[in-house]
Amino acid sequence: MLRKVAVWVVVCLLLVGASAVVGGFYLTKLALRPAVERDTEACYARFVENYPTLQGWADTLLSSGRLRPVMRTAEDGTQLEAWVIAADEPTDCTAVVVHGYTDHPFGMLQIAWIYHKHLGYNVLLPTLRYHGASGGEAIQMGWGDRLDVKEWIHCLPQLFGAEQRVVVHGISMGAATTMMLAGEADVPAAVRCYVEDCGYTSVWEQFCKELREDYHLPPFPILYVANCYCRLRYGWDFREASALDAVARAEAPMLFIHGEEDHYVPTAMVYPLYEHKSGVKELWVASGSGHAWAFADHAEEYVERVCDFVSRYL
Repeated sequence: MLRKVAVWVVVCLLLVGASAVVGGFYLTKLALRPAVERDTEACYARFVENYPTLQGWADTLLSSGRLRPVMRTAEDGTQLEAWVIAADEPTDCTAVVVHGYTDHPFGMLQIAWIYHKHLGYNVLLPTLRYHGASGGEAIQMGWGDRLDVKEWIHCLPQLFGAEQRVVVHGISMGAATTMMLAGEADVPAAVRCYVEDCGYTSVWEQFCKELREDYHLPPFPILYVANCYCRLRYGWDFREASALDAVARAEAPMLFIHGEEDHYVPTAMVYPLYEHKSGVKELWVASGSGHAWAFADHAEEYVERVCDFVSRYL
């Protein structure tokens, strides 16, 4: 009898272990290798649908070739794309505008419009790995992307003809990228300030939240297996990919923006991020806004707050 019980216990443990391994692999694939819209025309059409009043501005830039793609090769040989917009008049100010998860630089054109039309800046919109025309095996969730954005900043003098003063502005995963970059010890001196809009505290916490809400599962064991697989396959760890740790090291001023009704990246995440940032910082929680909709819901106030903040440091 005891032998049969022991056999059943072993079988159950093996089944649970196998399920955890399969679930961890599935989670990693689902999160880091999802379907991504890569067609630029489709991405542009989505931008026009969301922001029809900005179509004339964007159409003019595209037709004149002033909104154009550029490519560079990363140190590991990966081809990376970015879209650039030169200012109407020569300037040494550039906004680096970073898109979110499964998005495209065209999904950030409304932010580019603020810097180009209201502040007269150049704009660089990097296409993060595994998005658009950029290469890469998987999404980096901001952690690897911080290094690619840093290298794009080093390229700005070649693109715009002079040393630049830079603001980095990201939304969602792009905001996490922005904060993770801000915590680097060797951030380019050109970067004078940051704007993060609805970024998460860490990849680990964001995935924990999605497991709980979408699948009603605790992080153990599936997320632990997924994290181990990510570390072995892609060379980084969900826990080390922490915007919360990064902002504690950030020195340049930072504006934090979050929607009051954000349930995808919970609004509660912005408060510890803001608290961990030392030095100059500001926080705006946009009334009634869901995830990444602060600009759409409060365009005039969004423009005013961003322009007021950034203009002090560039």
